[in-house]
Amino acid sequence: MTSPTPPQAAARERAGEPGLATTVALYTLARLGLLAVLTVVLALIGVPWLVALLVALVVALPLSMVLFRGLRERLDRAIAASTARRSSERASLRAQLRGDVGPPPSPDTPAAPASPGAPAAPSASSTVASPPAAAGADGAEVPGGSDPVPSEGDGPTR
Repeated sequence: MTSPTPPQAAARERAGEPGLATTVALYTLARLGLLAVLTVVLALIGVPWLVALLVALVVALPLSMVLFRGLRERLDRAIAASTARRSSERASLRAQLRGDVGPPPSPDTPAAPASPGAPAAPSASSTVASPPAAAGADGAEVPGGSDPVPSEGDGPTR
């Protein structure tokens, strides 16, 4: 099920800012690239590979906080936008489940009746069929599912 593009995503696309997944991938690749560069530089100096990797892990964290500040801020904005969008979707869904707000209109569902007293159209999702109304002894209809009250002229009861 696809939904229309939310306003935040449309504004982000216009601004040229990538989405959350792209930003996470860029930040991860930048951090891994810094780790690889530091490891190679230390290995070229003559430090054993394993020690170079461990030292690069320790040095890369604070260095990436300084070098990739802009990328990290963009990641923070993308996470905040995603969190806000999911919170609003969750609040909307909870309101629909409580019955506070009707579901968004879809082309499959019939329109609501025009007046409150008008009978509603049966929904396609209802699977329980009501039995036909039976006529009582005096000719009045009795709601389906209940037997009419037998009278003396009806004959023997089953």
